Amino acid sequence: MQQSFLHVAVIPDGNGRWAAARQRPRTDGHRAGARAVRRTVECAPAHGIGMLTLYAFSSDNWHRPASEVRTLMKEFEQFLRGETARCVAEGVRVRVIGRRDRLAKRLVRAIEATEAATAACDRLRLNLAVDYSSRDAIGRGELLPAVDLLIRTGGEQRLSDFLLWECAYAELYFTDRRWPDFDAPHLARALADYHGRERRFGRVPGATPMNGDGRRRSV
Repeated sequence: MQQSFLHVAVIPDGNGRWAAARQRPRTDGHRAGARAVRRTVECAPAHGIGMLTLYAFSSDNWHRPASEVRTLMKEFEQFLRGETARCVAEGVRVRVIGRRDRLAKRLVRAIEATEAATAACDRLRLNLAVDYSSRDAIGRGELLPAVDLLIRTGGEQRLSDFLLWECAYAELYFTDRRWPDFDAPHLARALADYHGRERRFGRVPGATPMNGDGRRRSV
């Protein structure tokens, strides 16, 4: 699949720490994080982003306290039901990637309804990774187009089993800013940093490329 748009992937980290710093429950951090998702989706197309992939819930997140997992799943379902009409109006096609067999049937129905309602939208493709493990996706052959830029908020600097295949040549951008505080200017800053980098994909600028047998390729 040839790609003529930017594919930006985001690991939106720091919701819980954002809430703790304000002496508020972690659920408040997740709700604030949902608002940050909305802001990012709204401004993405203006920056030439045609595909946006967000790490909403990893397969490892099942190890979190059961009450927090229930809250996250409830918030996700509410997000889908509350944002579907807006996505249709703004031309955002939603796809949920990851396993569905461990999700509640009610949530799966909400996912399917949102995907069906937004199927014809073509301004932005929004992938939400839920119960997602890249190693599992690679094993099943469920891959996305190559990622151009990976953004991780919250100060951590690792991929955490997210789009490992797709990020083979991605530019990586890490910021200490926690996800609920991430907004349009921060996205613009990350993209400016990306556009300022030289992406060589193993090549040397100005050099004549070689064939696989070590001979110079004719131009």
